[in-house]
Amino acid sequence: METINTIQLIDESVFPDEAVLKGVLGRSYRAYCALLELFGRNEMTHEWRFYRDGKAWLCKVQKKNRTIVWMSAWEGFMKAMVYVPLKHMDGVYALPVSEETMACFRDTKDVGQSKPCIFEVRNQKGLKDLNTVMQFKIQTK
Repeated sequence: METINTIQLIDESVFPDEAVLKGVLGRSYRAYCALLELFGRNEMTHEWRFYRDGKAWLCKVQKKNRTIVWMSAWEGFMKAMVYVPLKHMDGVYALPVSEETMACFRDTKDVGQSKPCIFEVRNQKGLKDLNTVMQFKIQTK
């Protein structure tokens, strides 16, 4: 029987500090730290905030005042989403990312005028593709 994983960090009174995130992410916490370092190298800031509409803590990652990545915590991994306007998806489909990553993009439903490029960050292996898409979004207007 398949177990469906649900979003974590749903208690508004519990801020997702290091201890909380280690407990939720487990072994993938190291990949999360590597992701934060990647954001820092790209002069990006991140902020955890509780969003009532989503009923969970989400992390917004920005370059200057532009949101580049949204993150949410799940049991054993972090989900990172880069929303790309549909008008730029041909450019995303031309990026040098793994076929597995590309298939995920194609299978994801559009949200309004954007397509979420979703990454499950379980280890540092997937960070290369995430960085590629993130850099693409930073360069587009």
